[in-house]
Amino acid sequence: MTWEFVDKILTLHLDGVWTTALAAILLMLGYGLRHKVRFFEVFCIPAPVIGGVLMSLIALVLHHQGGGAIKFNTALQSPMMIAFFTTVGIGGSFALLKKGGKALIVYLIFCWCLAVFQNGFGAGLAKLLGIHPALGIMAGAASLEGGHGAAAAFGPMAEELGVAGAKVVAIAAATYGLIAGGLLGGPLAKWLIDRHHVSIEASQEALYIQKTEKEKFDQFFSSFDFLKMLTLVLVIMVLGSFLSGKIKEWYNFSLPGYVGAMFVAVVFRNFNDHFSWVKIHDKAIELISDISLGLFLTMAMMSLRIWELYDLAIPLIVILALQTIALLLIGAFLLFPLLGKDYDAAVMCAGFIGHGLGATPNAVANMGAVSERYQMMSHKAFLIVPLCGAVLIDLVGLPNIVWFINFLTK
Repeated sequence: MTWEFVDKILTLHLDGVWTTALAAILLMLGYGLRHKVRFFEVFCIPAPVIGGVLMSLIALVLHHQGGGAIKFNTALQSPMMIAFFTTVGIGGSFALLKKGGKALIVYLIFCWCLAVFQNGFGAGLAKLLGIHPALGIMAGAASLEGGHGAAAAFGPMAEELGVAGAKVVAIAAATYGLIAGGLLGGPLAKWLIDRHHVSIEASQEALYIQKTEKEKFDQFFSSFDFLKMLTLVLVIMVLGSFLSGKIKEWYNFSLPGYVGAMFVAVVFRNFNDHFSWVKIHDKAIELISDISLGLFLTMAMMSLRIWELYDLAIPLIVILALQTIALLLIGAFLLFPLLGKDYDAAVMCAGFIGHGLGATPNAVANMGAVSERYQMMSHKAFLIVPLCGAVLIDLVGLPNIVWFINFLTK
């Protein structure tokens, strides 16, 4: 930890250890507040969002006072994210995708349609409000479904084509989406469950993992068992990173590191189920999953620059508000009925809001908060939503963004 004056502002620099320690404290605080404050508990607000946003609000106050600033070193954020998605893959089963094929297809088509809708809707609203239509794309799929990564990529592209301020608008919109996606998914799922009197049961549970009575009884693991599972996760992370690098080298196609790790983990899990190479300790994997997700998302939220939202013009704020309302209506009245109006559908809708406005980790955190609230895990949702929201959506989403930007800047 170091102090220095940057542009006459006292700035606190936190290294990787300090940043991770602070993230852990904020995560614990988030869990504590969620249990103490009924609003957070009832509406399934993820603990990382509570603790992380609290820190970002403190940074906002310091920014406005002009007397101080905090700089974080989030070097461990990406490894934590990859570790989490590796645990998701280890829990995966091709039997689930085969059995739940309709849900996968419906969800994927909705993701593709959403990418096109957000861009068309955003561009149309921008034109009506008197600003460049391409700025509507920056407040559309480029920042909402795409998240900060796509916003940082497509903002400069639009500016090079003559759209002034596109990068700032895209990043600010992605920041808004990350917050909104983490706040609205859980409440929507709760509203759907209450309104439709949904039975709290995951229909595919027995098909997802076949457990013997002994495995159900075995709830304990030793430190060596935990070490074996941690080693497994780390090895799969390395293999996933290698796979992603080779795909980039061979096909010039960028694959997020966590996607490669999740794919390797799914393949391993299904071969392991057949050949029994390694005994999987589900509780140990669950522990790694909870810690890695909690720390990653807390780091992402605590480092948000909320004041960038103030730089949005009123028309863009209107666009973001209407995009949010439209997504909630689509999820509640189109996606939920088509997915079957059951508990799995409600959890998937929470995930849909998470990555439709923010990013895939938001989706996973939303689904985790709902599952914790109702004490029922939807494995179907936890496999389908990250797979569609992180990878398959890009088959339509990225070309769609590029086409819209080029079309609107001609």
